[in-house]
Amino acid sequence: MKMTLLLTALFTSFCFGAYENWTSKDGRTAQFELIKTTGEGDALTGEFRMKNGKTVSIKAVDLDEAGATKLKEAAAQVAKAAEPQGPASVFDAILDGNLVKLDGKKLAKCKDATKPTKYYIFYYTASWCPPCQAFTPSLVKFYEDNKADNPTFELVLISSDNDEGDMEKYATDKKMPWPQLSLGDVGKFSKKFDHGVSGIPSVVVCDLEGKIVAKTRDLNELKKLVK
Repeated sequence: MKMTLLLTALFTSFCFGAYENWTSKDGRTAQFELIKTTGEGDALTGEFRMKNGKTVSIKAVDLDEAGATKLKEAAAQVAKAAEPQGPASVFDAILDGNLVKLDGKKLAKCKDATKPTKYYIFYYTASWCPPCQAFTPSLVKFYEDNKADNPTFELVLISSDNDEGDMEKYATDKKMPWPQLSLGDVGKFSKKFDHGVSGIPSVVVCDLEGKIVAKTRDLNELKKLVK
């Protein structure tokens, strides 16, 4: 009953925007963005972003046949994308499925992060940090100049922001081309991997076993490592 009322309210009052059409079993259609899927079978659920920025979770069984099929296909694509595409590392348990990346002006689930053959470069930074704002453009250029067709490394941003909006604006303003760990998983990452970061910006290079290879913002040194 509660789900019926939720769907009725959602599909009746939703402010339409440039999102995909999704239709409930009772024929009400709304446009919103699918963020992620969870569960499987009858428990398969989609998390959707509404025009006002709020999110709502709806099960596939509460959508019409086309919507349920589309949700299942999306879940299958996510599962396929999450399959290991390279060497395993000690970071996989936290990074896999928890990376986001700039898609237009929004941070969305990262679908093209690569598993490096040698190194992860972790960039500790934040939007509120002036030295970070000054350093980031040079790191963006380093990534763009050295990442294409180079499986040796992947750079992952670890944010010290407290707000996802600030993190997203920072990524947008600096046109960040790399994946970053979702804000909700930063605490878990920092607890498991102590990289001895006492200030930002900080760049830490680790091998796949988690050993720190270098801590440097010298881009020439980084270039030598990843070649």
